[in-house]
Amino acid sequence: MSDTGRPDILYTKVDEAPELASASLLPIIQSFAKAAGISVGTKDISLAGRVLAAFTDHPNDLAELGELVKTPDANVIKLPNISASVPQLKGAIAELQSQGFAVPDYPEDPATDEEKDIREKYDAIKGSVVNPVLREGNSDRRAAKAVKNYAMANPHSMGKWTSDSKTTVASMSGNDFFSNEVSATITSEQAGAARIEFEDSDGSVTVLKDGLMLEEGTVVDATFMSAKALRSFLTEQIEASKAEGTLFSLHLKATMMKVSDPILFGHAVEIFLKDVFDKHAATFADLGVNPNFGIGDLEEKISTLPAEKAAAIKADIEAAYAARPPMYMVNSDKGITNLHVSSDVIIDASMPALIRAGGKGWGPDGKEADSRCVIPDNSYAPVYDETINYFKETGALDPTTSGAVQNIGLMAQKAEEYGSHPTTFEASADGTIRYVLESGEVLHSHQVEKGDIWRSATAKKAPIEDWVRLAISRQAATGAQAIFWLNSERAHDAELIKYVEPILAAAGVTDKFEIMAPREATRLTLETIRKGEDSIAITGNVLRDYLTDLFPILELGTSAKMLSIVKLMQGGGLFETGAGGSAPKHVQQLQQENHLRWDSLGEFCALGESFAFLADTSGNKKAAVMAKAIDDATQGVLDHDRSPGRKVGQPDNRDSHFWFALYWAEALASQSEDAELASHFAPVAEKLRAGADAIVGELQAARGQAVDTGGYYNPDPGKLAAIMRPSPTLNAIIG
Repeated sequence: MSDTGRPDILYTKVDEAPELASASLLPIIQSFAKAAGISVGTKDISLAGRVLAAFTDHPNDLAELGELVKTPDANVIKLPNISASVPQLKGAIAELQSQGFAVPDYPEDPATDEEKDIREKYDAIKGSVVNPVLREGNSDRRAAKAVKNYAMANPHSMGKWTSDSKTTVASMSGNDFFSNEVSATITSEQAGAARIEFEDSDGSVTVLKDGLMLEEGTVVDATFMSAKALRSFLTEQIEASKAEGTLFSLHLKATMMKVSDPILFGHAVEIFLKDVFDKHAATFADLGVNPNFGIGDLEEKISTLPAEKAAAIKADIEAAYAARPPMYMVNSDKGITNLHVSSDVIIDASMPALIRAGGKGWGPDGKEADSRCVIPDNSYAPVYDETINYFKETGALDPTTSGAVQNIGLMAQKAEEYGSHPTTFEASADGTIRYVLESGEVLHSHQVEKGDIWRSATAKKAPIEDWVRLAISRQAATGAQAIFWLNSERAHDAELIKYVEPILAAAGVTDKFEIMAPREATRLTLETIRKGEDSIAITGNVLRDYLTDLFPILELGTSAKMLSIVKLMQGGGLFETGAGGSAPKHVQQLQQENHLRWDSLGEFCALGESFAFLADTSGNKKAAVMAKAIDDATQGVLDHDRSPGRKVGQPDNRDSHFWFALYWAEALASQSEDAELASHFAPVAEKLRAGADAIVGELQAARGQAVDTGGYYNPDPGKLAAIMRPSPTLNAIIG
């Protein structure tokens, strides 16, 4: 226990597959750590936990962690959590209600003050609300050396790329967020309070957001996307996809960009099913249909109609499908399309998977086909476009010889677009949206039309400077190619370059860095890693998210195995367990077949870094020994191929945890730096090794059978423990 009374290390309680895995792995971690006098506690940042904290006496662990990460002694291991879309949020609410918790329904159209208050609380829970609170530092993401070596020796499958592939990326040529962006850096005279206001065509002014506080040196952006231009673009892309015979696919980030991207998604749903929405407008209005919630929600609402009426609308939907291009599918067998749920197709996962597969997506016929990848905004789409163009020219990347791409990402203190939720608005009418300083100076102004999506984002001076220094440090440590992915022709990036260049010059390292627009940086990076050399991508927050999925999926086959270190600006450490998402399909497989294919390698890597950090900050020599042993155990899992398989009958997550515990214990028993730890773990290692056959048999005994976790969003702890710790032999040894 630390001097503050808090556990030495805090391990987050999250959602879906990582939380299922925690039920097996965390008891092992806590048992081993206790032997070294190190305490490992938990904090609940799950979607269910956030809902309960808002409406019951459940502790607000996210808020507590938000304060902790601003202190020097923070040591947090953060697993992936749900960034909830509205359908996910509603699902969690329904489950909690069924479990007896007094949480209110989600008000889609709040009318009373009480409903508005409830809606405001729920809006503070959905989307990417966890990361902006916890990320009080910039990101250092890379593949651990052992992971990279293993991937090169055991290459994953790669689809074949050919020059005649029809797969392409389509983006708006204007009137999008990229083309309409303006940016400014706040001077000392401008610092202070600010507001965002809307003036309609009659001159009436509405304050959209008040109480904004701007520090000197903050980069403030504002931009908008024209709804009219978006709808025209989507119509063109659907027609183009139909004409060329490709799958139509829309790639957004409706979880992170929880205000803007669900609206974009809704426009796509409405355009794709335009005839249906036009014909049944009155019925849909009565049902409260909101296209932003997707076709899945539409089908659910239609099912409440009288059978004959519902059948008629469903027939019209099928006719609309027949008249449109085939759609990229989430699940061909179940008929779940790209447009069913906004959170089902997330760009940073969907695009790398398609690229790895040789540009192929799954169609409604259950077969692979080329795809028209529709990414409306042109800010980051060139990354994917250039990657596809490059592989069409050169063929797929060879994982056995490719170099590595690590990332230094600007994300501290809600930097850039992912922190823009409170300052994103859908224009209620034609008019002007302005960003106004306390002095009355108009910093930014845009003429908008009804339905346009306007947003503002900020990046503060201290995080920007810390980001550049972190990049300099990382380049010096590796000697690798280093590129700032910044486009001098984009307003926001131009302001960042004004910070980057002087800091590089003052450090005397200008010659060691490139500054390139994303498209050109993509091409150079791919050329570099194809030669077997490494590159450092130094990017903003969104590109950090995109690239730490794209390159690892190409290099390693997955992004879940990345080492992700957030160097907190006040001296603490946040250790994230990779960029793999929370894997809902893994949960479904566990419930149906009692097989969990989630790979905890990311947790192993983060755990080693957390213990090493504890050793450095506290002087705890036992923590250093534990960290070294964790690294050895991780290497053992890889060397002996103890990672989970995908299918029932193969080893799964629980088997992997057993082997990790065995290798960890053996490493501690055989080391000579700490005799006390060696003495403690020698009999543990002996018992684990001797009981290996029995333990593996007990772990696998119930595989292939359906299991009841007691909940999806809020599983029952007792049921989960029984499922995830089914070996009495292992449990007795671990304690």
